[in-house]
Formats: sequence, structure tokens, C-alpha cells
Amino acid sequence: MHDDLTPDSPQPASLHTDSLEQDRLPEDRNWIASTGVDRRRLLVGGAFAAGFAAACQPVASTTIQTDGADIGEDSATVMAADGFAVPLFVAKPQGSKPAPVIVVVHEIFGVHEWIKDICRRLAKAGYCAVAPDLFARHGDATKIADYKALIEGIVSKAPDAQVLSDIDSVYAWAGEHGGDASRRGITGFCWGGRVVWLYAAHSKALDGGVAFYGRMTGKPAPLQPMIAIDEAGKLNAPVLGQYGGKDRGIPVADVALMKAKLKEVGKSPPSDITVYPDADHGFMADYRPSYNEAAAKAAWTATLDWFGKYVKG
Repeated sequence: MHDDLTPDSPQPASLHTDSLEQDRLPEDRNWIASTGVDRRRLLVGGAFAAGFAAACQPVASTTIQTDGADIGEDSATVMAADGFAVPLFVAKPQGSKPAPVIVVVHEIFGVHEWIKDICRRLAKAGYCAVAPDLFARHGDATKIADYKALIEGIVSKAPDAQVLSDIDSVYAWAGEHGGDASRRGITGFCWGGRVVWLYAAHSKALDGGVAFYGRMTGKPAPLQPMIAIDEAGKLNAPVLGQYGGKDRGIPVADVALMKAKLKEVGKSPPSDITVYPDADHGFMADYRPSYNEAAAKAAWTATLDWFGKYVKG
């Protein structure tokens, strides 16, 4: 299963052309349909924005850049359980007081500039935000422009077990490098949104999570056998799910199934899901055409409120 991508759906007549070549993934064709543009043509005609993943180029004019005032940022590595050095991007408030730790789980595009800016925004809000490159063993996702190569060569090779174990190591590292690891949150987007649900079921030390449009249903794969809805009864911390009502890859019917499951298992404190009716998949991604400013602002406020309640304490 590959998040940040969506299944086949009817295509506008204007797009039944060579812009929908058969070698594309069905999900990539759906991205084209929802944005009304062709990614490869954009790559030829647009300007390359430094720091952003190659598969996301060119970036939209709505891209937000957070200033670095009153925060510090750095790159580091953490030794994972298998001995691999996982690259990290870290942003945290300036000062000596340890800040609660939020792990930021990237999309399929890896730890590129937008994920780093999310870390900066969280640092501005008083958190030690750490984004691990959970694909690093398999290649640099930020450098691959072709979706099919990205999915087959990197994303599909990241096992659930490795991902969850790496995140465990990140919290331990953060607790030794200026973070207060006794207060733990996690957020993620698309591929990373699914990971948030899974990690909340995995870790008994987690205090709260926010999952942005992460897949909750589907079929298990050999390396990714976990399905979020099947893990709902195991959640150790409350998760806020934030989804778009126009997301064709994660339809509202799937969201309703997850909401019903969360109610059925009756965890306390309870998890919750918010649907933004006019938003599509990727509505938080201000660097992409899917960005929905109204939904993104409301969702970010809800995110900080959730972490303020369950992580900061």
C-alpha cells in the first residue's frame, strides 16, 4: 500500500490524452486529474525549487517559508536497532529548557524542504521536532522524479517493523539531545499519516498523535502487513485524524469505518477524526496544487490544540 497516492477514478475529458500514459501509476494519473496539469510537463516548464523533492517540482506559489528566529535547526543521525545511521532533521526552540518531542513522519517524498518547514513551525510552537528519513536504507527519495521508480525502488521496501523501530530510536536520541522525551507526540502526512496510527498502537510511551490523510484500510503487503483500522483497539494514545472530504484515495466511507471502529473500541482518552469537506488529499501541502488554505489553517490550529492538551500537558 502506498500513501500520498490515490486509486483510479473517472478522468476529465480534457485529460484523456497523452498526459495519461499507460506507464503511470493509477494514483499518479489521479493526481493529474485532480490538479488539471501534467507533472512531466511541469517538470520541463517550471522552475526547480531548492530543497524540495524532485517528484514535487515545480512547487506552488503558495509555499510557506517559516523564519528561523528564536529556533535552532540541525542535521544529525541516530543509530537504529540494526546499526543503521538514520539521518535526522531537527528544529527546536532556542534555550536550555528541554522541549516536548514531536516526531514528524514524511510523505513518500522523504525529508524534503516542506517537512523541514513543518518541523520549524512546531519548534515555533515550543516543541523539539525531529524528522527521520525512514527511507534512507533504500535510497534518497528526494532525488527521484519518477513516481513509479520512487514507489517500487524505495517506498515499497520500507518494512513496518523497521519504521516503528526507527521511531523508537528517534525518541531515545531526542531525549539525550535537548528534548523532553517523557512527553512524546507524533504527526505525519500521507504515507506518514498511516505511520502515525500504527505507531500509536505500537508505543506505550506515546502521549498523542495527529495523522494527516493517512490510509486506514487496505490489504496487507509482505513488508507492510499492518492495517490502521485493525490496530484501532491497540491504540496507546489518542490520535486526531485529519482528512479531506474530496480525497478520492481515502473516501469518506473509509473515514466513517474508522470513526465507527474508534467508537466501538472505546479507548480513553478517545481518538477523533475531522473531515474538511472541501479539501482534497494533500490539503496541508502548501507547495502543491492540492493545498487548501482554509482547511490547512483550521487543521494546524487543531494540531497545536491536540498536542497542547495531550503532549505539552
